[in-house]
Amino acid sequence: MPITRTVLEVAEQYPDQLAIVAADVRLTYAQLVEDSRHMFAAVEGLHRRQHTPPVPAAETGGIPITAVSIASAFHTARIIAGLAGFRAVSATIDPRWPLEHRVGVILATGIGVVISDATDLADALAARGWTGTIHPLTDFMQREASATAAAAPTVRHGNEPFLLLFSSGTTSNPKGFLKTRHQYRENFAISSAHLEPWPGVATLAPGPVSYSLTLYALIECLASGGSAHMADVFDPLEMAARIPDEKITRVVTVPAVVQALVDAARRDPARFTTLELIVTGGANLPAVLRAGLADVLPDVRLISYYGAAEIGFIGDSRDGDGTTINIYDGVKASIRDKDGAELPDSEPGTLWIRAAACSEGYIAGTTNAVLQGSDGWSTVHDHGRLVDGALVLVGRAGDIAVTGGHKVALPEVERAFEGMPHLGAICAVALPHERLGTVIALVIEGETPNKGQLLTHARHNLAPQFVPRRWYWVERLPRTIGGKIRRAATAQLVARGEAVRL
Repeated sequence: MPITRTVLEVAEQYPDQLAIVAADVRLTYAQLVEDSRHMFAAVEGLHRRQHTPPVPAAETGGIPITAVSIASAFHTARIIAGLAGFRAVSATIDPRWPLEHRVGVILATGIGVVISDATDLADALAARGWTGTIHPLTDFMQREASATAAAAPTVRHGNEPFLLLFSSGTTSNPKGFLKTRHQYRENFAISSAHLEPWPGVATLAPGPVSYSLTLYALIECLASGGSAHMADVFDPLEMAARIPDEKITRVVTVPAVVQALVDAARRDPARFTTLELIVTGGANLPAVLRAGLADVLPDVRLISYYGAAEIGFIGDSRDGDGTTINIYDGVKASIRDKDGAELPDSEPGTLWIRAAACSEGYIAGTTNAVLQGSDGWSTVHDHGRLVDGALVLVGRAGDIAVTGGHKVALPEVERAFEGMPHLGAICAVALPHERLGTVIALVIEGETPNKGQLLTHARHNLAPQFVPRRWYWVERLPRTIGGKIRRAATAQLVARGEAVRL
């Protein structure tokens, strides 16, 4: 883990340097080191007192697993950071996940200690015969305060796993996978070369630490000797105050937050004078957001990176809508068909990646899916095409439809409507058709122009095979807990007749 060596060095040389900060509490590097000693002592004590502890997944090598499933980004961050310097595997579980998913991953991976305030989780685990220990945050903090401090954290072997992550938890059963310290060192080497988490930089990363984007931001800050400013949720008013007060120069967030930042900056641009860089990930960045930011904060740079939690950072885009990615040095990309054969330039297919930061595979108890092939290449089943050495993203599995013999990337259909006046959120889906196999339909949420205006816009901005043949309206599109539109659920909604045809 790259952070332990840096944390110890900064704690010794600059003990008052801020490490983890929230709106009402802050932890210096020196305090983080001391805090971690009591934290690990409390965690180790909870594991040792179990009469028949859950058996951790074999992939951990027998290291006990401690999970954090709380709303507080600050406390989640300090626990994950604190345990990193000890023989421990940490996991973050989104407390907003469906109960069955939270219970499922705890049982499937052998998590032994859970820090959670959710009473439904405690009851459900007890009903399933789980033999681990669950504690509310306040109870755990009391145990920390009374615990005899463990020995100081140390820089541990690179092959040792330290972090258990999950691929999802909203639309399918979550797939678990481990990260070793070596894999994160490789990941930080790429991040530090391209995304500017430099020593002393104050980075604001609002949102749950169970999101890999927020977790990566925390780790890269501590690995470089910077300060990670956390927030449970993104509140425009609070962020507008924290940026000048904390002298924030860098924000790491999802694209949807950029619009809120732009709106806040239009109201009071003076509050954003310290801001130099916004880094986004987790979704495509609409070009209209980049243009809006450039209009109101012309000196603020924006980097839209692409990666996967299982694989790590892959590349980034610094103009346009973030779909054309310049692949980072040291990362290799290949586009293949369903049989694994490499496809020619510009042909869309499944994206395979070879990167040193990639996990070796999924936890067997959570899925039988394969992450890494025997040739060392890995895929999370994103789709794209390679054009002159750059990666053009298409979407995930299910985002490509075949209609009339033509491959149509559904996200590209959606992007053609970005910036169209008086148009709400949209989702392109593929619907069954007797003659063509499938046809493209556009489902619109809320406000919409008339069908003639939509069709004219589509014909002007799309190739003929990409133009939707059907148009539907719904009051609300199905979304994940994180706010992403669920394409498969939208298609099912149309199939059930729950959308109004225009």
